[in-house]
Amino acid sequence: MTRRLVGVVGGVGPLATAYFLDRVVRLTDAATDQEHVDLVVHQRASTPDRTAFLLGRSAEDPGPVLAASAADLVRLGARAVVLPCNTAEPFLPQVRAAAGVEVVGIVHATVREVVATVPDVRRVGVLATDGTVAARTYHDELEAAGLEAVVPSAADQRTVMSVIYEQVKANRPVDVPALAAVADRLGDRGAQCVVLGCTELSVVSAPVAGTARVRVVDSVDALARATISLAGARTTG
Repeated sequence: MTRRLVGVVGGVGPLATAYFLDRVVRLTDAATDQEHVDLVVHQRASTPDRTAFLLGRSAEDPGPVLAASAADLVRLGARAVVLPCNTAEPFLPQVRAAAGVEVVGIVHATVREVVATVPDVRRVGVLATDGTVAARTYHDELEAAGLEAVVPSAADQRTVMSVIYEQVKANRPVDVPALAAVADRLGDRGAQCVVLGCTELSVVSAPVAGTARVRVVDSVDALARATISLAGARTTG
């Protein structure tokens, strides 16, 4: 397979991007430095908040900023671009128009992984930001695959947002049992698996998966595997 330099539109959020890069390395089947993928990263942490804009709470549009980052990556030699942010998925058309190269979004990669790895899946729980839920990003992608999205109750959604904004983004301890309990309640409502549909949640995917009864699918891992293939390298497992 031809090797390609892949650009990463990063900084959304900063810790999630760092975690994504770590997962790309760890999920690459490589015995030497040279067998790993070539990446160029634009870590623009100043990108306006995606949820605030999608919910009409801010007039600062992240779309042009994300698009400019993608264009910068292409100028630096990227021949494909990935966007490791679930809430940024509604802005992909702008990113694709600016990049002019193949752009892979995290939601599509995640749903593909669900379909490929979860037997007899019909209903999928979604833990994501208020912006992602309001935009129906996962709803639409899952419905296109013949699946149904299950989202938390209002109280549980507040817990999810607290974990994302007040704990992970704020670099504070994460209440893993509370998040796992939200996931399990989605399982109790018929979800055969639960997607961690926010890259901040992916940062704690291992302890959540180890605590929850329901199967957990990590969106960062899904995009990391897609990125490795896009770059022309091999994934582990």
